[in-house]
Amino acid sequence: MIETNRIEFKRELTRELDLEKEVVAFLNYREGGIIYIGIDDAGKPVGVLDIDGDMLKVKDRIRMGISPSPMGLFDVTIERIDNVPVIKIFVASGSEKPYYKNKYGLSEKGCFIRVGSAAEPMTQGQIEDLYAHRVRNSLRNIRSSRKNLTFRQLHIYYESQGHKLNEHFMENLDLLTDTGEPNYVAYLLADENSTSIKVAKYAGTDRDVLIANNELGYCSLLKATDNVLDKLHVENNVSSEITYKRRIDSPLWDERAMREIVINAIVHNDYYTNEVPPKFEIFSDRIEITSAGRLPIGMSKEEFFSGISSPRNKELMRVFRDVDMVESLGSGMKRIMEAYTKKIFVFMDNFIRLTIPFHSYKASKIVQDKNSTSSHKNSTSSKKEFLLAYCVIPRTLAEMMHYMNMHSRYSFISTYVNPLLKEGLLQYTIPEQPTHPKQQYIAKQK
Repeated sequence: MIETNRIEFKRELTRELDLEKEVVAFLNYREGGIIYIGIDDAGKPVGVLDIDGDMLKVKDRIRMGISPSPMGLFDVTIERIDNVPVIKIFVASGSEKPYYKNKYGLSEKGCFIRVGSAAEPMTQGQIEDLYAHRVRNSLRNIRSSRKNLTFRQLHIYYESQGHKLNEHFMENLDLLTDTGEPNYVAYLLADENSTSIKVAKYAGTDRDVLIANNELGYCSLLKATDNVLDKLHVENNVSSEITYKRRIDSPLWDERAMREIVINAIVHNDYYTNEVPPKFEIFSDRIEITSAGRLPIGMSKEEFFSGISSPRNKELMRVFRDVDMVESLGSGMKRIMEAYTKKIFVFMDNFIRLTIPFHSYKASKIVQDKNSTSSHKNSTSSKKEFLLAYCVIPRTLAEMMHYMNMHSRYSFISTYVNPLLKEGLLQYTIPEQPTHPKQQYIAKQK
């Protein structure tokens, strides 16, 4: 590995390391970038002694030392390079440029931008030009049309991840305007709102005959997203080709890629300009997903397809990442491109549409015939037994959901995990702390 315009190496995290400068430079750069801690200047991984402690310090320094708020625009994870654990800080390009170090404000000492493989100070002219074009029309600054909002669903999603929201959660999650009123982000995440997300199904290849029109919104955007994922999972009918001792199962679309497509359509939808939620339409030969908005200013299609991230709604992105509905910034496009080609994307003046012909993904899943685990897993009467058999060794919630091919954490917990725990057939590995972030589950030994 070598340092580039999008990659920066740091040997270790110290007080002397100007981490904030490097992050600010990537926030102000149109492509964002990645900072590795635990790699020397020669590109050799040397590791990090206290990796968990340093990750917490990194998050705190970025959160507290930079303005405008970078929350939702960075991701801190562990990556193994040559089997050596290092810290990876993914930084997306921000939409509220110029970003700056709080200590020095909008000055040449506070504003930086990536030039080649270095973070360089911005000139006063650059700072003034970016400030004049700053995008201020964010959801955070729009007042909610309703004031009496409740957030029970939001609390449930955070608690499922072992996080408990305190009394200041609206301030911490940027759900308030500068005047302290609930904003449009709060409205979208509230238990009740007027945002309708529709999944329509037609009899043929056009919109002449509508056979189903499911309204899956009017609730927290988190729950609405899960509702859409569950509905599409049901609609993803499997056709089979029987061969000698094998059955080739062909779902209509790739489930893993579809999850990314749905979440991207909802999280990156332009609610500010159009106030039009994304829509999902199923035809006899294809599925179409249409979301409001265009490519971010200054981003080319090639940069878009390469996975360069510039979240339109950083507050929503932050919440979706907190509850583990988004794995990491910049990873979604890679998963989509693993299954499909660029041809499924259509860019319009005010909308982006994905048209996915059925069975068009790059690989079919081959499974054994009568005794196949897929067939067994899809049997309603045996799903719990199938899950328990998988949990003969400790499993995380994410592993269990992936194994059962379920996307809705809330539905999975309420349908399988809680009943099995109540019956005593499934047990916590950390029973004294049910919401512990490292909690796992194991089947009770007979």
